[in-house]
Amino acid sequence: MIDAKRTVMATRLTVFPIRPDVAVDAATLLAAVGEAWPADAGLVSLAVHSETLLQDVMEAKPSANLMLEVPAFMACNPAHSQALLALKANGNTLLIKGRPLTDLPPEVLSCFKYSIIDLDDDRYLGDATAAPGAIRGIQLVQSGVHTLADMVSSFQRGAVAVLGWPMDDSPTAESARPEMQADLQVIMELIARVDQADPIEKLEATLRRDPSLAFKLMRYLNSAAFGFTMEVSSFRHAIMLLGYVRLKRWLALLLTTASKDTNMRSVMFAAVRRGLFMEELAGPGAEAEVRDEMFICGMFSLLDRMLHQPFDHLLKNVPVPERVSQALVHKTGPYQPYLELAHAIEAESLFDFRAAAEQLMLEPKEINQAVLRALDKARQLD
Repeated sequence: MIDAKRTVMATRLTVFPIRPDVAVDAATLLAAVGEAWPADAGLVSLAVHSETLLQDVMEAKPSANLMLEVPAFMACNPAHSQALLALKANGNTLLIKGRPLTDLPPEVLSCFKYSIIDLDDDRYLGDATAAPGAIRGIQLVQSGVHTLADMVSSFQRGAVAVLGWPMDDSPTAESARPEMQADLQVIMELIARVDQADPIEKLEATLRRDPSLAFKLMRYLNSAAFGFTMEVSSFRHAIMLLGYVRLKRWLALLLTTASKDTNMRSVMFAAVRRGLFMEELAGPGAEAEVRDEMFICGMFSLLDRMLHQPFDHLLKNVPVPERVSQALVHKTGPYQPYLELAHAIEAESLFDFRAAAEQLMLEPKEINQAVLRALDKARQLD
């Protein structure tokens, strides 16, 4: 969920019951979500695609940092009024999804802070002049946003936030920008030097050209997500602890999050989570090289959007392992099915999720656990 300042204000988890005939325990779901999002860890929004499970979640008194999406037909049902009022009293943020067919009682309407309207259903779409004076009962959150143009137009029509990943703009060679931020050039040079195993002195000299990047790299290395038992005190110290191969992975993180384009914040957010998710999918039994490569593959999978260059141009300047290049440039190789699974999850496509999971021979439980672990690590990095 992205606000008008392009800041990710909440993460949305969509819950599909794989087998409608099997009851899902609401307490188990909330406990799993609570591990990744403790009460003091920021907002997470649940979109539960099961009326029974959503009703159970509503009645379970979830943590106050949990936002709940409630379909309009359920909000209109008097049987749910007391649960909605209790959630409001508990401090939960409620979002009504879609337009109710009948007027809600004032006390029920007041429970909802946001109204989720899909981009294709927005009655103000195509009438930007109506937005400044348009009266909406509660604040609009626009769903179905897939491009930067969609995001910008939604905010122009009065949306306070958008739901979705505005990253479907496909870069072409013609769209490449001739200029590049100096800090991005420094990181790309560092990655190349690390790939060539240049002496530490040359790496340090390159990093000194942008002290803010050195600070950001040290902050990442000392984060809880990285797992060092001692504080990393310098770039030289980091190289001694990490070695060149693992250092490259964290330079990849730095490159992916270094853009100063505010419209790219949500794309950077997605890239970090993709990288961590693919690493988790590799599993603890995988070789360190494979885990690092899958991390870099996920991280770099949106770099073409951020740097406005197609991968066949971009990777001429950013050295990556062959298996990563196969996935990003040619959409082949052993890591491509994992990228397809990440795409399916981001698109909330149950059909594509099933197909990708079957191809990888992974159970939904394994994937769900990988998603939550990745989101938990990403939250610690933020």
